[in-house]
Amino acid sequence: MSGWLRALAADTAKNPQRKRSVILLWMSGGPSQMDTFDLKPGHPNGGPFKEIATSVPGIKISEHLPKLAQQMKDLAIIRSMKTKEADHGRGTFLMRTGNVPVGGIEFPTFGSLISKEIGDEAADLPNFVSIAPIRFLSQLAFSPGFLGPQYAPLMVADNGNFFGQNGAYTDDALKVPDLQAPKGITREQTEHRVELLKDVEGSFIAGHPGLTTGSHMAAYDKAVRLMKADATSKAFDLSGEDKKLRDKYGRNLFGQGCLLARRLVERGVPFVEVTLGYSTESPQGWDTHQGNFEAVKKLSGIMDPAFATLIEDLKQRGLLETTTLVWMGEFGRTPRITPQKGRDHFANAWSTVIGGGGIKGGQVIGKTSPDGMEVEDRPTTAQDLLATVCLATGVDYKKQNMSNVNRPIRIVDKDSKPIKEALS
Repeated sequence: MSGWLRALAADTAKNPQRKRSVILLWMSGGPSQMDTFDLKPGHPNGGPFKEIATSVPGIKISEHLPKLAQQMKDLAIIRSMKTKEADHGRGTFLMRTGNVPVGGIEFPTFGSLISKEIGDEAADLPNFVSIAPIRFLSQLAFSPGFLGPQYAPLMVADNGNFFGQNGAYTDDALKVPDLQAPKGITREQTEHRVELLKDVEGSFIAGHPGLTTGSHMAAYDKAVRLMKADATSKAFDLSGEDKKLRDKYGRNLFGQGCLLARRLVERGVPFVEVTLGYSTESPQGWDTHQGNFEAVKKLSGIMDPAFATLIEDLKQRGLLETTTLVWMGEFGRTPRITPQKGRDHFANAWSTVIGGGGIKGGQVIGKTSPDGMEVEDRPTTAQDLLATVCLATGVDYKKQNMSNVNRPIRIVDKDSKPIKEALS
């Protein structure tokens, strides 16, 4: 009967009624496609890294991603990203919202849009969690925008990347602060204070109804519910996880952040993002204007075990079929190598990776020229990518939300063309 049971389990996993999630692995600074997922061996632009074979015949990636190479059957590499924003702030905003900044319109970040559609407002845990975000490049790219503060992410280890990837502080950094009342304050006293605040705010809201006051009250209610829920502290406590599994993820902020992401989607959180960027190990992060190869090698050594173990862990727990994975930064890096052995900003031809739930893995989509300067096949925009992720998670990317300027705005722009060949 084992064959029948596996088929039944697979069918159940694809059921659109089953809870779905997204994990975004955000590479802050813009990772070099030429040294990760689209190498050009033998060309002067290629650099010193070698290609290695993956678990899918014909697909090769960087030698510094050996563990991820073994998980390629569950991933699709998009080598034909073609966007127009090569500035950190504008590129970050574009890739995270699907829009360029426009005066007056407060566009929501993608996590807010998705979690609004597939989240549960009654859940104790938040519907959107951002782990170790690096926001200074574009604060608004992490904002819920016109959706309101109730759709804002819960931020954990905010700017934690700046304190390094390694260190004993990691476990404490990944816990939600201020969940407990101050010393000397009992639960009963806390509840009385909450009720007092509700009475005061209730009177104010009654005289000042509207989206702003309503959103504030809803966000406050979520915060109070988070403080009361035993599930919260347990979800963010990694101490009970198997030590060998924690070692496989990597004893660093990104690795343990990926483990926390698995724990959260396992408990029904629909959107989790984990950032890898600036740190004491690589102060420039992925922004490799100089010393590109040494920096990318170090960052790959952090990313590779974490990303690969996340895929394996999700699969073993029956969660991969319902968890869509997205790996991306704000743009790529120039094919030409600078005199400082670096690569500059480049948005004309670069790579992203998607996988897991709703995605047909084991393939490469798009192609760049031999020198890496141009897209030769299947140019893909930020909007195309985000629309594809929407379809993979069962979200109608054409749906509209009312904006702060009283104009309906689609989840993803009308000019988007989902990557149909990427969908399972």
